[in-house]
Amino acid sequence: MHRALILSAGLLALAGCQKKPETPAMATGEAPAAAASAPMTGPPRRKAGLWTQTVTTQGMTQTSKICLDEATEAKMTVFGQQLNKELCPKNEVTPGVGGWSFASECNMGAAGKISTTGKATGNFNSSYVVKATSVTTGSSMAQANGTHDMEMTGTWEGPCPADMKPGDMLLPGGVKVNLNSMAAMK
Repeated sequence: MHRALILSAGLLALAGCQKKPETPAMATGEAPAAAASAPMTGPPRRKAGLWTQTVTTQGMTQTSKICLDEATEAKMTVFGQQLNKELCPKNEVTPGVGGWSFASECNMGAAGKISTTGKATGNFNSSYVVKATSVTTGSSMAQANGTHDMEMTGTWEGPCPADMKPGDMLLPGGVKVNLNSMAAMK
């Protein structure tokens, strides 16, 4: 359970800091067009509904389910953009051929300074893959310091079931947390 909580906390801090504006193509999760007339300026959005996410890092794999609506996705993107510029002065999401590249630098206080780079691919309406490398220094949890590679895959399962509301995340072992409630406690 301790590792699962560290992994979940790491995902929330994964990449980034401040929400950027999006283009209509980004809202639908379409891949960037090579000859687009207007530059795209933000990350893609996952389709509303139930997503299964599998995260692999440091030889561990954890699968969870998350119920998303538009408002929750705006706060909890796969790019972690719900954090502010004071915590994360650097946050870049750049569309490119086949996906989006991202880079961030965050000072999470006792959790350390985290620099993350990575790439996200997929159409974000049915599936996606995020690969990231984070370097953490200065964390009070010694095991968090160092270089960590992570891969997260997501698959859309359909509408959220009746027993899950937007922001609910079902962790291994049946533990359910609501990310919207956790964000409100900051």
